[in-house]
Amino acid sequence: MKSIFNILLVVVLSTNAMAQSVDSLKNKFLPTGLRVGTDAFSIIRNFASEKFDGWEVNADVDFYNYYLVVDYGSWARHLTLPTGNYENSGNYFRAGVDINLLKKDPDRNMVFLGFRYGQSAFQEQLSYVSTDVNYGTLQHELTNSNMIGRWGELTTGLRVKVWKGFWMGYTIRLKFRPKTKGETELIPYDIPGYGLAESNVYWGFNYQLFWRIPFRKG
Repeated sequence: MKSIFNILLVVVLSTNAMAQSVDSLKNKFLPTGLRVGTDAFSIIRNFASEKFDGWEVNADVDFYNYYLVVDYGSWARHLTLPTGNYENSGNYFRAGVDINLLKKDPDRNMVFLGFRYGQSAFQEQLSYVSTDVNYGTLQHELTNSNMIGRWGELTTGLRVKVWKGFWMGYTIRLKFRPKTKGETELIPYDIPGYGLAESNVYWGFNYQLFWRIPFRKG
């Protein structure tokens, strides 16, 4: 009888310890807050260049040392060519995961590595003038409509708590394997959110400002 009691006691204690361990693990992976921000670099480019119009918003939420990340933006380029003009416009999003390499920072500062899937919907137009010996000056207009662009990204960067809920940081992006499809009259030139379509590898940089909305203490 004593042996049976000891066995039951061990089973009860083990079950209780396992339940506490599961609860602790579950609590560890519950999100503690949402960060929402924007890309300051895009804002600066709007004022500094007449060739670019755009903006981007960013958000991430933590699951222990893993962060679910979503970006959404608008992108338009206006280029003047020797005999014409090129324009494109569209919206894009990126979604992926960052891994925080700083595991025990109470302020949840980040040095991270991550991955993104990017996709954009856009259109582009090329207008140019040519001269023909028989017909004289001719105006041409080529349009790519209902275009979809896709690519992948490897990311690294930094997030630092500056004051209360205010955060700053940067993201360096190695973009790769762009793909496009749609109704084309010209070779796709510039993919919103990615860059030059002819580049199989493309670098990107964002300097970001965030405000963190806490859910709970963690």
